[in-house]
Amino acid sequence: MSQAKSYFFSGVGGSGMLPLALILRGKGVTVAGSDRSLDQGRLGAKFEYLKAQGIALFPQDGSGLTSAEQILVRSAAVEDTVGDVVAAKRLGARDMKRPELLAELFNAAPVRIGVAGTSGKSTTTAMIAWMLHRAGRDPTVMNGAVMKNFVTPDALFASALVGKGDAFVSEVDESDGSIARYQPTIAVVNNIALDHKSMDELRALFSGFVSKADVAVLNLDNDETAKLVINTSVRTRTYALRSGLADLHCVSIAPAPDSIAFEVLEREGSAAASVKLNVPGEHNVANALAALSAARAYGLSLKEAAAALEGFSGTKRRLEVVGKANNVTVIDDFGHNPDKITATLATLHAFPGRLLIMFQPHGYGPLKLMKNEFIECFAKTMADDDVLIMPDPVYFGGTVDRSVTSEHIVAGVRARGHQALAFAERNACGDKLIELAEPGDRIIVMGARDDTLSTFAAELVQRLDRK
Repeated sequence: MSQAKSYFFSGVGGSGMLPLALILRGKGVTVAGSDRSLDQGRLGAKFEYLKAQGIALFPQDGSGLTSAEQILVRSAAVEDTVGDVVAAKRLGARDMKRPELLAELFNAAPVRIGVAGTSGKSTTTAMIAWMLHRAGRDPTVMNGAVMKNFVTPDALFASALVGKGDAFVSEVDESDGSIARYQPTIAVVNNIALDHKSMDELRALFSGFVSKADVAVLNLDNDETAKLVINTSVRTRTYALRSGLADLHCVSIAPAPDSIAFEVLEREGSAAASVKLNVPGEHNVANALAALSAARAYGLSLKEAAAALEGFSGTKRRLEVVGKANNVTVIDDFGHNPDKITATLATLHAFPGRLLIMFQPHGYGPLKLMKNEFIECFAKTMADDDVLIMPDPVYFGGTVDRSVTSEHIVAGVRARGHQALAFAERNACGDKLIELAEPGDRIIVMGARDDTLSTFAAELVQRLDRK
């Protein structure tokens, strides 16, 4: 980490930027920032929290950059024309992207646990963080989601921890190729599926990530990840839901609407432990096996790690029940790619109740890349009486190709025999959800890169209560 006087985060409210700013601030570094959402008067609670941590906030017009000794850190959403970037260039200040700084901090740690994969990164990272914390290892953690176990009245946006232990646990991202920057001691790969890049690009990125580790934690249930076991020369710890060929697998899986229990078995030495997760779904059992494998690679016993996992309370916006009114349940979820959406809907369909699905795409680019996969995903996972409702993708400024819209997705889903509607504005989606909702229904609000989705979900509960 540079010994410059201060860091300035442009886009400081972003899910990947906020925890990184908090880690630096927790280390005593001077941090300031700006954000488009702040300028637009959105997400006030988040910015009040940042100010309470001693992070000064400025408009995103360059006024917060006054010295060449500052380092500008910017998110991928901050373009070269933004005032902060223009000011940094004028001053001669260093301009670095968020992944550069995170990799710099991560690679400097004695033990580096990197969590990668198309889906499940945030939850797996939070599980590892909780286990190491409970075991007294005091890790530093960078997560893209708020970890409920660490939320307090003074830390409402607990997506980061600053510890004094030797471990740095972090999500690592393949979507922008920055995964290539990290030098993990323990490399976790949950799964590999189409998301932001082509499969050939993804295979190369994940293979390179794994090759640099001392130990690779790999999922045998995912075909692409299983291939890494064969093709890597590093030591591996494998896991699978039911295959006894894996180093960790489980039996006696017992799902419930808000939890899931299972028995985990270790092939070498025949150790076993019982686990009850306070989050639902077999995809979370897979996340737990990945986290347990990482904890074992770090040196915790299976018994110690499993006992710590019992108290895991989840992450924000991952199948999070916002409230219930007039016997309609509203759920907030981060699902934004076909794999995540499939896992969420499969978990919900294990129990009764029609689903009213409001899916807001997280950008026009991903919508264009995965158009066919989105259509196939919803067509296969929706029940006959489910309804899909989509607004146009989230957009907060910048240049973008809008050739594929939400209407293209719903048209494809309708052609497959399901009920699907598209509206240009999200408010119209909310009106339709309230109109359609009947006792016993579950409304699921899905999407990423837009914190106002949680506010939208909470407002639906209030509206249902008045219905």
